[in-house]
Amino acid sequence: MHDSAFKAKVAFEAAKGEKTIAEIAAIYEVHPNQVSVWKKEFLERLPEIFSDTSAKEKKDNKIKEEEYLKQIGQLTVEVDWLKKKCKQLGIK
Repeated sequence: MHDSAFKAKVAFEAAKGEKTIAEIAAIYEVHPNQVSVWKKEFLERLPEIFSDTSAKEKKDNKIKEEEYLKQIGQLTVEVDWLKKKCKQLGIK
């Protein structure tokens, strides 16, 4: 398994177009199909570098917020239940 830095290096080399996929595969000792896959992914995901990362952060935060609200709702129900039981048992 290759790390992300290695994949990026190979993909960048392929994207430059100075060498053929076969040449790059031979240099880095990987299969030419793998070089093509990494190059394709590299080119597809390149715009993410310049995209608004806050959009992703907002989405992640929204998911976390929903989870927290769900937990708060569950805890509120549990507290109300406990209060009711304590009241029935005469516990203050």
